Amino acid sequence: MKNPRRQPGKPGPRSRQGVTLRDIAREAGVSASTVSRIINGTVKVSTTLTASVEAAIAKHDFRPHAAARGLALGRTFTIGVLSQAIDSPFYAEGLRGVERRLLADGYAALFMSGNWNVTDEERCMRKFIDHRVDGIIMFSGCLADAVVTEFAERCPIVVTGRELPAAHTFSLPIKDRLGATLAMHHLIGLGHRRIAFIAGSDNHPDALERLAGYRQALQEAGIAFDPRLVVRGDWQEKGGLTATTQLLEADRAFTAVFCVNDQTAYGAYLALFRHGLKVPDDVSVVGFDDLPSSSYSLPPLTSVRQSVRVLGERAAEAILALVCGRRPQLEPPPVELVVRTSTRRL
Repeated sequence: MKNPRRQPGKPGPRSRQGVTLRDIAREAGVSASTVSRIINGTVKVSTTLTASVEAAIAKHDFRPHAAARGLALGRTFTIGVLSQAIDSPFYAEGLRGVERRLLADGYAALFMSGNWNVTDEERCMRKFIDHRVDGIIMFSGCLADAVVTEFAERCPIVVTGRELPAAHTFSLPIKDRLGATLAMHHLIGLGHRRIAFIAGSDNHPDALERLAGYRQALQEAGIAFDPRLVVRGDWQEKGGLTATTQLLEADRAFTAVFCVNDQTAYGAYLALFRHGLKVPDDVSVVGFDDLPSSSYSLPPLTSVRQSVRVLGERAAEAILALVCGRRPQLEPPPVELVVRTSTRRL
């Protein structure tokens, strides 16, 4: 069968990529500038006219060029997202929440890792600004408030895990101390008095607040604080393994372990297993974050839930509001204790 040949002077069917704003305008019977304003939401027109433009767009599956749209509005439709470790399951959950919410409004996320290092974080922030992102979301971080405030003069910023009352910023603090007291009240209520704490790094505000909650709960229960039962981890499984092993080999008696996060608790599980101890028969364990994998650990882990995915969604919603010149009206997700089978009464 011969291929049909195009007749001289008659163009063939145009691909979606070939359809222009003028084509849509011609079919809808309006000017190209009117179509542009309707797409960008910068003009109010009659319902009939809007429907006519939308019908032409749908017919041709027309998608306006993102760069051109951004140029018209003075935006790039990108948001910089600074986490500390993209490969962490905690941050991965948060980033999924951010990405899903941004995509719903036609924005793309640019992800970078700060690695809990001030130099790396500053480099990431400068890269974001060099790429002319419309806003920045910071998941925790080490940068001083004054430094973040300076960056916010050039680009609106949403921060999580801290309070930062500054212009062009919005904070979504986590109730770390409250979450830690919930975990400790649970263990104390089960009759535990010798409760170890696997802490996080000293430069991490979440770690400091969770340690403060641990000590507060002990004080409220009239239990003396024993610094020998506090060992620093690194937020990772390996740190939990090393810290719990250190406690066991130092022969410091304890009946429960409260871990600064779930990943630390997974490492604690392995250390206890290697020393012939069962969870919760010999030692009760509580984590923090309630990662999705915690309900599938063996045994399923009791953990303080702060939905990091919801946190990511709300951070994205907040930065979109700031970009549009609105003040966000949002609260961080609540904390609650999810009791599973890694704890038992003495």
